[in-house]
Amino acid sequence: MDSLVKQLTELNGPCGYEHNVTYFIEDYVKGKVDDVKVDAVGNVIARKKGDKPGPVTLLTAHMDEVGFIVKKIEDNGLLRFEKLGGNDDRTLLAQEVKVLGSNGEINGVIGTISAHFVKFDDPKKVRPHTQLYIDIGATSKEDALALGVDVGTPVTWATETKKIGREDNEVFVGKALDDRAGCAVLLSVLNEVQDTSFAGELIFLFAVQEEVGLRGAQTAINGLKEVDVAIAVDATVVSDTPEEGKDHSLLLGAGTGIKVMDFSLIVQKTIKDTLRKIADEESITYQMEIFPGIGTDGAAVAPANSGIPTGVLSIPSRYSHSPVEVVNKQDLLATRDLLKAFVLRIDENTSFAF
Repeated sequence: MDSLVKQLTELNGPCGYEHNVTYFIEDYVKGKVDDVKVDAVGNVIARKKGDKPGPVTLLTAHMDEVGFIVKKIEDNGLLRFEKLGGNDDRTLLAQEVKVLGSNGEINGVIGTISAHFVKFDDPKKVRPHTQLYIDIGATSKEDALALGVDVGTPVTWATETKKIGREDNEVFVGKALDDRAGCAVLLSVLNEVQDTSFAGELIFLFAVQEEVGLRGAQTAINGLKEVDVAIAVDATVVSDTPEEGKDHSLLLGAGTGIKVMDFSLIVQKTIKDTLRKIADEESITYQMEIFPGIGTDGAAVAPANSGIPTGVLSIPSRYSHSPVEVVNKQDLLATRDLLKAFVLRIDENTSFAF
């Protein structure tokens, strides 16, 4: 799991430019599944058949990460940018970035005024991203173009994934844990069912463009007419830090989140109860999640094909959509264990009828 998380999160793949992640996952699953394809928008769809009759189960996580895209190159070589996904302007200043130029990745920084100028400025002001810029060391527009940067060049955070905390309670810190951590969970489950008996067929969907409106999952599910049940795995945000408004209803290190509802989906009672029952019987740590301020690809899957019973397993995280997202390894393992147990308990008589 550790290696998968590091490999996946350090790949650069913002919304619409997930190519590095798509090709990595496509290559990783070859030989482990019966069929794998990349569709027209970049989703990876992998199928693995069990040795017993049963339903078709869809497991999905998204590959994209929040990022930026070059909007304009100033005459002095500084880059103006737009957001790809939900970045918070308060996290942008003085951060290192990678500009994914046509000639290779370029190191850059999001500029800010020097501390010496604060006495001439309003220190409480948060400048919107439209007033900010990326500095790649170019001295002119022509210089930036020669480096392989142009309007439409994507940008990501430049964070290296690390582990912090005690050895028995390690925490991952890095970019793109939302939702490469979910992708790591799906790949780990795939690894663990290689020589295991299970019923039906598993479809692993690694989706693009979740952060800009669930577009990849929406596209893919339209072509997957046979799906009987689905589980989406995504990061969620905890409420256990000291800021005002945090109610400590979801905690880092307290187990996987079994989704009850968010703004995009009310999880069907039968599938929610099934996940909870399995977690209790398998002694897997979990917490029930109600958080209106989030949405997942489960919302794109659930209404498809006249309705698909869809659950969501949430990986608790801190500092979401920043260059230093935080995920507890034990929560990640609990998510994997519950997803695997769910898959192995399904048989041809399993029903998630309303």
